[in-house]
Amino acid sequence: MEFVIVIFIVLFLFVGYFGHRQAVKRRQELSHWAKTLGLVFCADKDRSFDDRFSEFSHLQQGSNRYAYNIIEGRYNKYSFSAFDYHYETHSTDSKGRRETHHHYFSAVVVDTGFPLKPLFIRNETIFDKVGEFFGFDDIDFELAEFSREFMVKSPDRRWAFDVLHQESMEFLLASPRFTLDMQNRRVLAYRSGTLSVAELEQGLDVVTGLIDRLPDSVVRELKEAH
Repeated sequence: MEFVIVIFIVLFLFVGYFGHRQAVKRRQELSHWAKTLGLVFCADKDRSFDDRFSEFSHLQQGSNRYAYNIIEGRYNKYSFSAFDYHYETHSTDSKGRRETHHHYFSAVVVDTGFPLKPLFIRNETIFDKVGEFFGFDDIDFELAEFSREFMVKSPDRRWAFDVLHQESMEFLLASPRFTLDMQNRRVLAYRSGTLSVAELEQGLDVVTGLIDRLPDSVVRELKEAH
């Protein structure tokens, strides 16, 4: 029994050490990427992101919220922030003990510089298909493959079709998958877990690629309305 406990402790310490080494290596990679592109990198916790980007509900979940490993600057012609994010939720087990659950994800926020309307895009899941059966439908598009792959919601259906025209739908189908949330003049792209430098760049490319495909007439209309 004591031998089993020793093995468990050794494994626990090894996993902790390995995780720490991976975190340090990733911070170094993020710092190098930022330096190479002339961006600003800060590994410290920042608890202001839920206020700074208050339009995004995904940054308002749980408690003890903070961003860290933050990179900010310009990507192509857009200002952006890339970061890891943490929040906590709590539950009670069968014995009445309170348990804390830690949640992590990585995200990029791109500031387009002009007003947008709300639009939410993510991979469609089996639960979405069940919801459709009961009448909780998302917006469907003429490109059947896109409608099968993505769940799209917006209070303004015309806006959804303005953004997701044929070229944009084909672009998203061919791109790495992120959950996308348009609010005010910003776009949030996120995925659970901590992303590599290459994956953060993919997120930026997906957001900027989608924004760059907005028709000029739509962008003009948005600017004139504000």
